[in-house]
Amino acid sequence: MATDPLAGVDVPGLAAAFGRAVHGAGIPCSPERSVRFARALALTRPASRTQLYWTARTVFVSAHDQVESFDAVFASVFDAVVDPADHRGDQAAQPVPDVARGDQAPPPGAPPAEAPSADGAPRSSAATASAPGDRDPDAAEREVLVPVASAEEQLARKDFGELDDGELIALRRLMADLSLATPLRRTRRARRARRGDHLDVRATLRASHRTGGDPVRQVRRRRRTRHRPLVVLCDISGSMEPYSRAFLTFLHGAVGGADAEAFVFATRLTRLTRALRGRHPDVAIGRAAAAAPDWSGGTRIGEALQRFNDRHGRRGMARGAVVVIVSDGWETGDPALVRREMERLHRLAHRIVWVNPRKAGRDFQPSAGGMAAALPSCDAFVGGHNLLALAEAIDEIGARR
Repeated sequence: MATDPLAGVDVPGLAAAFGRAVHGAGIPCSPERSVRFARALALTRPASRTQLYWTARTVFVSAHDQVESFDAVFASVFDAVVDPADHRGDQAAQPVPDVARGDQAPPPGAPPAEAPSADGAPRSSAATASAPGDRDPDAAEREVLVPVASAEEQLARKDFGELDDGELIALRRLMADLSLATPLRRTRRARRARRGDHLDVRATLRASHRTGGDPVRQVRRRRRTRHRPLVVLCDISGSMEPYSRAFLTFLHGAVGGADAEAFVFATRLTRLTRALRGRHPDVAIGRAAAAAPDWSGGTRIGEALQRFNDRHGRRGMARGAVVVIVSDGWETGDPALVRREMERLHRLAHRIVWVNPRKAGRDFQPSAGGMAAALPSCDAFVGGHNLLALAEAIDEIGARR
C-alpha cells in the first residue's frame, strides 16, 4: 500500500505557496488556479509523486514552453515534501515505508513504466489487467479520480493565435463572463447624503424655514464616485494578425460598458466605438473590420499615438482614464516618437496598461524598438495570449495606481 506524500501537510497553504512560486517563475498564474489545485488535491489525494506532478501540471501549465520552468518550480517545492529518492532512483537510499522499490515513481514527464513479466520482458497493459474473478471487491472504492480539464478550461488555456472559427465563437461566450471594470474616482459634483462630508448651506437654510429659522435639520452632501473612463488602442498590423480576431471580441465587450472608447491602428488610427456598439457581436465585429482600411498592414505605433494625443487625448478623452494598449511593440517608424508620445499620454492618463500577447514566449525580451521605448511609461506590462492571461490583464485594468 502506497503512503500519502502529503500526509500531515496543510494542503490549502501548500497550494497557495506553490501558486506564488509558479507565478514568480514567469508562468501566468492567478490565485484561482491555486484554489483549483487545492480542490484537485482534496479530490484525488495523489498516492505518489508522479500523480502529484501530473495533478499540478494539469492545473498550472497552459503552454508547452512552460513545462521546463514548471518542472524546476515543482522540484524546488515538493522535493522537500516527498521522498527525494522517489525520483532520483537512488538504490542506496532508504525507501519510503510500505512502498516497494519497484513502485517508485518515474521522473516527471516520463511515460508510465510497464510492469515486467516473469521472463523480464515488458508486460503490456492488457496482460497486466487482472481477470474479473481475481479483482479485489474493494477495488472500486479505492479507485482514484483523475482530474480532466473541461472543454472550457482547455479553451481558456489555448493560445488565441491557434483558435479556429468554432473555438472563436465559443471564446466569445466565455469573454462575456469576464467582468471589466475600471477603478472608481471621485467627481466634482456632489449629492445629498445622510453622512456626507460637507454641509449643504442652501438646503439647510431652506429647511430651517419650517422650524422658525432654527437649522434643526442639517443637510449634508458627498461627492459622487464613478468608474474611470476606459480607452483601448488595439494593434491590427500584420504581426498581430493571429490575435486580432480575439481582441476585437474583447473590444466589443469593453465598448459595451458605460464609458469606454475603442481604437485600432496599423498605419493609421481608426475609431471603432460606434461600429462596435450593438448586441450582436458578429454584426458589430463585421462593421469594425470593414471600417479599418489598414488591416494587417505595417505598424506605426508612434504616429498612431501622436494622432490620438492630438485629436482625442488632450481634448479630454484620456484625462484621468485607464488606457489599454494591445500590441507586440514591433515599430517600423522611429522609436523616439513612440517614447515621446507615450510620455505625453502618461501625463494625461490615470494608468497605462500594455498588453503584449508575445510576452508568454519563453525567450521573450522587450527588446523591440517600439516596446523598449514605450515600457518606461507603462504602469503595467502583461501578456494576453489566452483567456487566462487576459483575465490577469483585466485585473490590472481595475487596479489602482
